[in-house]
Amino acid sequence: MPTLCRPAVAVPEHTISMAETLALARRLHAAHPQLGLVLRLIENTGVRERHLVRPIAETLLHPGFEARNAVYEEEAKARVPEVVRTALGSADIGSRDIDAIFFVSCTGFLMPSLTAWMINNLGFRNDTRQIPIAQLGCAAGGAAINRACDFCLAYPEANALIVACEFCSLCYQPTDTGVGSLLSNGLFGDAVAAAVVRGDGGVGVRLERNSSYLVPDTEEWICYAVKATGFHFQLDKRVPTTMAMLAPALHTLAASHGWDASALDFYIIHAGGPRILEDLRQILGVEASAFRHSRGTLTDYGNIASAVVLDSLRRMFDEDSLPDRAQGVIAGFGPGITAETCVGTWSA
Repeated sequence: MPTLCRPAVAVPEHTISMAETLALARRLHAAHPQLGLVLRLIENTGVRERHLVRPIAETLLHPGFEARNAVYEEEAKARVPEVVRTALGSADIGSRDIDAIFFVSCTGFLMPSLTAWMINNLGFRNDTRQIPIAQLGCAAGGAAINRACDFCLAYPEANALIVACEFCSLCYQPTDTGVGSLLSNGLFGDAVAAAVVRGDGGVGVRLERNSSYLVPDTEEWICYAVKATGFHFQLDKRVPTTMAMLAPALHTLAASHGWDASALDFYIIHAGGPRILEDLRQILGVEASAFRHSRGTLTDYGNIASAVVLDSLRRMFDEDSLPDRAQGVIAGFGPGITAETCVGTWSA
């Protein structure tokens, strides 16, 4: 089975705390009729700090979509190489050993994909497959893991690199004042992450089975409105109810592998926010500590979109408390409403 090796994660140097976020909301939206609700929702996220690619004063300005996307490209090229090199080192391979690059992002757009720039500048072979995955939002981290696993199953001696690049702060829209938009302003952060999936060898999570699931007729619950000013994030108030619809997919996947989704050794979950995580925890009937890595990412960095599953996984590697052959699940949920899930075994 392919092995998902230790991820590398990097966050920008500019930060904003929960207290600063609340103060900004009070100052910028003092006359908002639902300001009290917005402040409570932001406080309830449990996000202690978020990291931004640009200082907050610059982030609050909107110079136009073209300028924003130029910043996205500049920052991606400056920050991705570090995590790529670290991830390759953790997997004990070099760039010439990579056969496919899965690049995921939903906060900027480049064509050709950043994969072309990486091949030209980071030492990858010219015949490396380029597999950019866009438009899956927060589910893209799970999707990249699953598609990299599928690739290595098809080519058992191959190695795949996953890169997640999310600069959510570049999607800030000062004119969007709906409750969902203001909540998002206090929830999302920036990060880049990378991990290697090895078809043979490596230490980490052996990926044994994966699945995708779409909740019917929920396309508008999490989405972008694409306008002249860029991507406008839209969040439906029904999103917190989605775990009741998605949890059965976890049970089905685990059961198809002969496992019980409520009795696993580790859970790497990206479900957006604390309320959704808590709903899933209760539905599965597991201890609060089971989701500690996902909550740790949310607390320290906020919702970093597709990079969440990789950072939560990194925390599990760092904790290093699992016995060999421990069983677990990795899951990412996002627009669609989409679930990308896999089960695997810890290989120490």
